[in-house]
Amino acid sequence: MSVNQKPSCYKCRHYYVTWESSHPYGCRAWKFKTPLNPNIAVLNASGKDCQLFEEKVKN
Repeated sequence: MSVNQKPSCYKCRHYYVTWESSHPYGCRAWKFKTPLNPNIAVLNASGKDCQLFEEKVKN
């Protein structure tokens, strides 16, 4: 990921979709579920982009 790019949860190995309709998105690294994209939730809470982003390994 380049320096100016924001992390995309869809490309992160920690991102997952839950079965909960009220909190459909999750992050295994931060251990939470949210109605927002996890990176947006992290940005709202800390004021910084996610620091735990790890790009998915393609098989």
